[in-house]
Amino acid sequence: MQVNFTVDQIRGIMDKKANIRNMSVIAHVDHGKSTLTDSLVCKAGIIASARAGETRFTDTRKDEQERCITIKSTAISLFYELSENDLAFIKHSKDGSGFLINLIDSPGHVDFSSEVTAALRVTDGALVVVDCVSGVCVQTETVLRQAIAERIRPVLMMNKMDRALLELQLEPEGLYQTFQRIVENVNVIISTYGEGECGPMGNIMIDPILGTVGFGSGLHGWAFTLKQFAEMYVAKFAKAEGKQSPAERAKKVEDMMKKLWGDRYFDPANGKFSKTATNDKGKKLPRTFCQLILDPIFKVFDAIMNFKKEETAKLIEKLEIKLDSEDKDKEGKQLLKAVMRRWLPAGDALLQMITIHLPSPVTAQKYRCELLYEGPPDDEAAMGIKSCDPKAPLMMYISKMVPTTDKGRFYAFGRVFSGCVSTGLKVRIMGPNFSPGKKEDLYLKPIQRTILMMGRYVEPIEDVPCGNIVGLVGVDQFLVKTGTITTFEHAHNMRVMKFSVSPVVRVAVEAKNPADLPKLVEGLKRLAKSDPMVQCIIEESGEHIIAGAGELHLEICLKDLEEDHACIPIKKSDPVVSYRETVSEESNQLCLSKSPNKHNRLYMKCRPFPDGLAEDIDKGDVSSRQELKTRARYLAEKYEWDVTEARKIWCFGPDGTGPNILTDVTKGVQYLNEIKDSVVAGFQWATKEGVLCEENLRGVRFDVHDVTLHADAIHRGGGQIIPTARRVLYACALTAQPRLMEPIYLVEIQCPEQVVGGIYGVLNRKRGHVFEESQVAGTPMFIVKAYLPVNESFGFTADLRSNTGGQAFPQCVFDHWQILPGDPFDNTTRPFQVVAETRKRKGLKEGISALDNFLDKLVTNGGKTTLTKRLLASLPNCCVVHQDDFFKLPEHIEVGEDGFKQWDVITSIDMEAMVNTVTAWIENPAKFARSHGVTVCRLNEEHGENDIQILILEGFLLYNHKPLADMCAQRFYLTIPYEECKHRRSGRDYPIPDPPGLFDGHVWPMYLKHRCEMEESGVSVVSIDGLLSKDDIFNQVYTNIWNKILNFS
Repeated sequence: MQVNFTVDQIRGIMDKKANIRNMSVIAHVDHGKSTLTDSLVCKAGIIASARAGETRFTDTRKDEQERCITIKSTAISLFYELSENDLAFIKHSKDGSGFLINLIDSPGHVDFSSEVTAALRVTDGALVVVDCVSGVCVQTETVLRQAIAERIRPVLMMNKMDRALLELQLEPEGLYQTFQRIVENVNVIISTYGEGECGPMGNIMIDPILGTVGFGSGLHGWAFTLKQFAEMYVAKFAKAEGKQSPAERAKKVEDMMKKLWGDRYFDPANGKFSKTATNDKGKKLPRTFCQLILDPIFKVFDAIMNFKKEETAKLIEKLEIKLDSEDKDKEGKQLLKAVMRRWLPAGDALLQMITIHLPSPVTAQKYRCELLYEGPPDDEAAMGIKSCDPKAPLMMYISKMVPTTDKGRFYAFGRVFSGCVSTGLKVRIMGPNFSPGKKEDLYLKPIQRTILMMGRYVEPIEDVPCGNIVGLVGVDQFLVKTGTITTFEHAHNMRVMKFSVSPVVRVAVEAKNPADLPKLVEGLKRLAKSDPMVQCIIEESGEHIIAGAGELHLEICLKDLEEDHACIPIKKSDPVVSYRETVSEESNQLCLSKSPNKHNRLYMKCRPFPDGLAEDIDKGDVSSRQELKTRARYLAEKYEWDVTEARKIWCFGPDGTGPNILTDVTKGVQYLNEIKDSVVAGFQWATKEGVLCEENLRGVRFDVHDVTLHADAIHRGGGQIIPTARRVLYACALTAQPRLMEPIYLVEIQCPEQVVGGIYGVLNRKRGHVFEESQVAGTPMFIVKAYLPVNESFGFTADLRSNTGGQAFPQCVFDHWQILPGDPFDNTTRPFQVVAETRKRKGLKEGISALDNFLDKLVTNGGKTTLTKRLLASLPNCCVVHQDDFFKLPEHIEVGEDGFKQWDVITSIDMEAMVNTVTAWIENPAKFARSHGVTVCRLNEEHGENDIQILILEGFLLYNHKPLADMCAQRFYLTIPYEECKHRRSGRDYPIPDPPGLFDGHVWPMYLKHRCEMEESGVSVVSIDGLLSKDDIFNQVYTNIWNKILNFS
């Protein structure tokens, strides 16, 4: 077997950046990517042409060969030389005729689409393969959308044309319409998700006339673009015209290509082209594509498949096809294969399309840099990436880890964007959590070896310049999955990849033999490295969890874990699904939580996001990295947010990027910025582990409404604020109708019409619902699209096939999150069941924590707090001490004979601590005021520091504790009658509603008892009618204070 190039040749061309093409092959599952890739590998001489289409060279794993699906993306470098005539078609700069094509074959199954993401990150162009019988499918759209988001230029290949001719037996016009429809569908996706002609990539729509669309059969090894046929006809017509230069010839070929597609017709009678479908005699003319391209192909198929030997021989001669002696003896499909691959070799057509239409790194990095690099657009690293400069500092992105034959070690696979990487080079290895200027997630190490990835083999190479794809040895121990490698000291990270799927299916694993636990832990670390998407988590209960994108993904991960990474027998649980927690309404009250030292209070509320905002955050349309004003304008215009509030977003969470938002809606609060980091930390904690069952939160906006803080920074540190923030966030969620969300798959099922009924039956049993049903034009196949909860998807494929006689083929792709109907507190509902199961699995205590664990009380019905706030704002040098701040912890509150917690008795309050606080004020009022953030002002210069100082005590049992009552110079008592008190209490939103009979049986009797005790003790009070208006009550107390205490009249 002759390989058409050597590693030295490849290394030589690596320096010619304009002649490099980094490209991925992407498509829906089973549309023929690996088979088609064989044609390219064969063209490079790595496999024999007779085996192309059957070898699937890039399916390197045993299970890939057995299952006939691609599981891991595989890279291979191919060297290809273009003829002088073909070079004339390349519009951008070129450097000689040799081209290096770094090709990555990627999986089509949705469960492995993280492999596609990793492939796309390191490539600039994509060959999108579409089965011309099935058309554009759900995963075609997903991968194409990802490609466009990464600014990757697509070209299209319509595969399996042999099936359209042999199985569907379409007429030429029917086949043209099928092709036309696929081109339109692909262009709709491009225009929907692309940036338009004015975008940095310019026009990326595909068009057969331009040569960006290929047609053919990967299995049979033949393919063409309009260019191949245009060249044949130009050559035919040019015989009479004498010699042409390559540029002149290219111009003629391009003109001919315009005539071979669309509504252009050919009149065989006079050999002329026409723009109308009829000639001047009214005779219908055939379409040029049908007449000049499909007709010869149809004739070859017809002659060979119907064993018309004479006609076949004539055609072979006419088309100047030279067959080997062994091919001449073949017949039927085997002969057809041999003839077609000689006449229209797939390798040539595809390689020409790739080299002519896909960009080189020099072109692509100019417009991809802003998407790839997180740092400033004008620093040394960014400029090096933009210009693809080998002399600039090294900037390389590692997109995945590839297992080596040496157990437990990995090649770090990635792309050099600037500079040059070489064996022994000392580099900075930066993980995804690295921040410039910090040491976390940063290692300074030398590169042990650089290697070239060649499908099933690796070849050592001394150094690799920018614009190329490379594997590194010795980096795997410093990176988990992805990262940036650089020699530039001030470099920022390359942007982290966004995956189109989420790891929503989880399974718990344990070693069958407990002694093998260390091997399991090591195996899980290796598994996490080897797969871009899989998550390996250790729960608090000590359970080891593997989370994957779907059932098949998990199955492969578990197999890899058992056979390759841990190499031990493993026990696994049934798969379970990840859920999300959310809220369905605004909090029904302003929630308050006090810090453990009782000196700080946080007041917050939450509400659900408007529809679509969580998805915008997932996509990155709204993010923490955006310019503040741009984001605020977007939120105001699209979601009707208040612009000032939208500008005061503190953070996103969990992990700083998730679909929940913390907003500051406070007005003029002191010291707020000093506690911001602590509140944000509490928010990240609460959104990562929600209150229902410690699942991530989704689609919740939390608003900080007010904050009361201790003036002394030592009393408002992280230890006080972080747990308080978490408690108040949990209280907000519990008072806002919390709900569970479950992940939903979009299922696309292809089947014949007669079995559609069976599909509906299976979907109904599994809580799925069909939202679209359509026939594939020109075929007897139907496409049914439905939504199916991920939780119901286990065993769905087997169930579907048994109900449709094996004729239905489903493809599930994660689509969205949806609220699971029902209240998680109602034990008859599904969410209650899920929460209970999840809590049990995670080792949490039974039942959702009660609201009073998180919500602190301000026990009032008489208007004391409102009055105190006004006095505080109006009186000079005024401090306040709230009795509520001295409540004991809930577990220390007694339960009375009436069965109610005794919150309103004096033993529930630490009165001694309150007396000590008042004593501290008496001893040095000015110092006390300053430490509580009160600015002390001089009212009377003669008095100096001993000027007028006021302390207000606010509470409901102040006068029932004689030492406290005796300290007061003036005592006011608000009285309210039974009916008003009951009415006010019923209008209050308490976290736990009053049980029937509480007011009459407990609250009111206690109020009367305490009042009676106060009167009997002989303490003198000024009684104020609580039914007066707020202004009248305030004026009465305010005047009284000025007159009596301050002695000013």
